[in-house]
Amino acid sequence: MPDSLTIHLPDIPSTLNLAGPAEENLRLLEAKTGAQLVLRGQDLVIAGTDEQIQRSQQIIQHLENLWQRGRRIGNIDLANAERAVSTGRTEELQRLQRTVVAVNRRGEPLYTRTFGQWHYVQAIARNDLTFGIGPAGTGKTYLAAVQAVLALQERRVERIILTRPAVEAGERLGFLPGDLQAKVSPYLRPLYDALYDFMEPERLMQLMEKGTIEVAPLAYMRGRTLSNAFVILDEAQNTTAEQMKMMLTRLGNASKMVVTGDLTQTDLPAGSRSGLALARRILSGVRGIAFCEFGREDVVRHPLVQRIVEAYEQFEAIQSSKS
Repeated sequence: MPDSLTIHLPDIPSTLNLAGPAEENLRLLEAKTGAQLVLRGQDLVIAGTDEQIQRSQQIIQHLENLWQRGRRIGNIDLANAERAVSTGRTEELQRLQRTVVAVNRRGEPLYTRTFGQWHYVQAIARNDLTFGIGPAGTGKTYLAAVQAVLALQERRVERIILTRPAVEAGERLGFLPGDLQAKVSPYLRPLYDALYDFMEPERLMQLMEKGTIEVAPLAYMRGRTLSNAFVILDEAQNTTAEQMKMMLTRLGNASKMVVTGDLTQTDLPAGSRSGLALARRILSGVRGIAFCEFGREDVVRHPLVQRIVEAYEQFEAIQSSKS
């Protein structure tokens, strides 16, 4: 067996997409496989042991769907390919890479970036109630809002309802200036970001004025039945057990609900139990309800965010073992 292998890339754009800025993708691939990668024009030379060369070649082959279509490859894509090769999930990787979730108002396709995101989108499509639980930066809120916009545009629902508990580092809605809309808007900015990506601002404002898109604090949901709606409960880690039960039982006919939250960032008073944590314990296994758990490997923000999440996980594990 040779101690090196040369892969000829078809064109300059594909070469640049695979290598990444300053060839950072090649350096990441070296770190994952132990092989040495050298780019000579459009020829990529892989050197190392037979096992290192084979592993590198397999990972590059499973990225071909991306760089041949002009998609820039990032560290998340490399991690997905490496994980797929290691665990035999290559068919699942191909579905992940090829599935277009939506096309934004600028005509740009939106793809799921990780295995966790792909399963989350599938779960929302198949279930009337889906929980997305995991750290910041995993796209759980954004993807839920995108699915809500698609459901409205395709007339599968008549309205979108966005809500969250008004708990934020000790600050309460009553202290914020303006009417209810102005008070709630800062709390739901991640949801607005997704709506603006898929709707013209004028259209969004019209729908909000008509009540087709409704934004309200969780307390305003009591006593209502939410029918023909796509409901998103965001920051659900800050619900109490009573609030969570109240919100889940608002679900009406022809409706979907997505509940998102990060159990490591609870702002409830000391001693209060998160309604999200309790719901996960009580409702796991109930037909029609899906729980999607995101991990640090699903973080799609700056690579440093993954390391921050990991460091906090390690710290909290040590603290838990001491208590």
